[in-house]
Amino acid sequence: MLSNLIVSYDLHATGQNYDAVIKSIKSLGGWAHIQGSIWYVNSQFNAEQAAKHVWGNMDENDSLIIVDSVKNEAYWYNLANEVSNCIQANWNR
Repeated sequence: MLSNLIVSYDLHATGQNYDAVIKSIKSLGGWAHIQGSIWYVNSQFNAEQAAKHVWGNMDENDSLIIVDSVKNEAYWYNLANEVSNCIQANWNR
């Protein structure tokens, strides 16, 4: 089953390699650039697999979240603790 992924990222330091991040997002499957740093991807990857793939082109101070609307899952890196806690407390509520 294909996943409908929403990808959102922030690259926090100057001089980041946006091209590598964008290329990794596009390589996940059919895509649409929604706005700024938000993308839609129809992919064979699930949220965790996609996040690990994209995160490989990001720095540890960046942030990333990928939401799979088909499987109702999300996977993220380096979100603020209060954001992460809120998502975990309210997801599937």
